[in-house]
Amino acid sequence: MGEAGFTVSFAGPLVTFQDAGRPGNMRYGVAASGPMDRLAFDAAHAALGNAAGLTAIEISLGGLILQCTTGAVTVAITGGDFVVKRGGQKTASWTVLTIRKGEQLSISAGTTGSWAYLAFSGRLDASEWLGSHATHSTSGFGGGVLQAGQTIKVLDAAICDDRLGDMPRPGFMPDGAMRVVSGPQDQHFADGSFARFVSETFKVTGAYDRMGMRLSGPPLDLDAALSIPSEPIVRGSVQVSGDGVPTVLLADHQTTGGYPKIATVISCDTDRLVQFRAGEAVRFTSISSPQAIEVVRAFQSQKVEYLKDISVPRGSLEQRLMRENLIHGCVYE
Repeated sequence: MGEAGFTVSFAGPLVTFQDAGRPGNMRYGVAASGPMDRLAFDAAHAALGNAAGLTAIEISLGGLILQCTTGAVTVAITGGDFVVKRGGQKTASWTVLTIRKGEQLSISAGTTGSWAYLAFSGRLDASEWLGSHATHSTSGFGGGVLQAGQTIKVLDAAICDDRLGDMPRPGFMPDGAMRVVSGPQDQHFADGSFARFVSETFKVTGAYDRMGMRLSGPPLDLDAALSIPSEPIVRGSVQVSGDGVPTVLLADHQTTGGYPKIATVISCDTDRLVQFRAGEAVRFTSISSPQAIEVVRAFQSQKVEYLKDISVPRGSLEQRLMRENLIHGCVYE
């Protein structure tokens, strides 16, 4: 193991250092932060054999360009369908490759998805806040927002030839409507509002960042109560302002709030929802609390097995060729 260094040649908005976040600190009024797409974040580390929750770089649609200035390190890129370029080679996300001194790594938005993750076989040297490198994007506390000209250091950098190549994507993520549990303040809405929420189509607006995703669509009319006493908020809460417009709260959501919440997106569907882009249509469907618990438990079991599978080294190039049995028999003339 050694050390690898990078210079940020370009970083779009909302390119940040993230680790697993600080949910335990929400009791102090501190946002949990952490990755927007937790499955993709965990997959990037698993593909490298990293411990869960290490720091990675979360990349928004603006993209990121890094120049390797010292050493070499193997990296994994996951998340949305982003375009990955290393030197003259072009590939897509969900891949593992090695970056060496003098090479440039470019990650830019492709056809779908809003967030990508860049994990390193090593430890990113980043600032810490309240025991975490996770960046709170509004304040900048934590590892921080990456800027052009910035230097990045990877400690204990390793080259993992037995992990290179494309990664299998998770095949257990469902398509279709986002599943929600009603409430906790659905009683504060006019008759028909919740039925409209789970039957009509909404669109993601440009008012979308790490704090939340504002939607456009049919208004969700309130019934007298515009606000309620402030109470704790969780990721996936769908709060509705006085104009009847819903906003889904995400990784950097505030810890408490007083707008009525018509529903809550179940935790495993927020990973799908955050990869939507402005202008894309989204629908919601209602499930009961017992059903939500069952769905989330099944999802977590599938996730554990998936991460376990991709964490196994695939062997050297020679070993992989032997496994594929590309040479079979001999022909004599």
